[in-house]
Amino acid sequence: MRRKFFDIQVATASPLAQEALDRIGEIYGIEREIRGQPPDLRQQIRKARVGPKLDALHRAWLTTLRRVPEKSAIAMAIRYALVRWEALTRFVNDGNIEVDNNICEREMRAVAMGRKNYMFMGSDRGGERAAAMYSLIGTCKLNGIDPEAYLRYVLARINDHKINALAELLPWNVAPQLAPAVQEAA
Repeated sequence: MRRKFFDIQVATASPLAQEALDRIGEIYGIEREIRGQPPDLRQQIRKARVGPKLDALHRAWLTTLRRVPEKSAIAMAIRYALVRWEALTRFVNDGNIEVDNNICEREMRAVAMGRKNYMFMGSDRGGERAAAMYSLIGTCKLNGIDPEAYLRYVLARINDHKINALAELLPWNVAPQLAPAVQEAA
């Protein structure tokens, strides 16, 4: 959503686009302050500080839509954001959700770069398995654990693990056990 206002600002030096970028920048500033904090604290701070900023931005955009030509680039960017408003603001009420999907997109960049190389995985199942492995490796990285160490840990335990307790072996659940080992190996 921010990209649309950024593109308008670069192309036209629009004060309305710059205002939107500034307001969005304030929200990202708050997010930088609370990054790494527990979800309940992030949610509390977001409700107190980000929520009012989003409400003000929403009101400003509704007002702006009444003042600008319907087919203008700024009107289209605002409508794009307003149509997706619920999804765009969901992070305020859930401290587990990031403000954007940049982390996920960064992880997917390697997949997109190698798309031609992966075109012939051998079968649909091969592609599905590769996607699962990419997701697992990316999740390990996001949880601060070495993917290879994680796989060694899980493969050594999965055979004797209860089938109904497999969630215990997910990266975010084993990160506390693996983090010290990874730091010692470094």
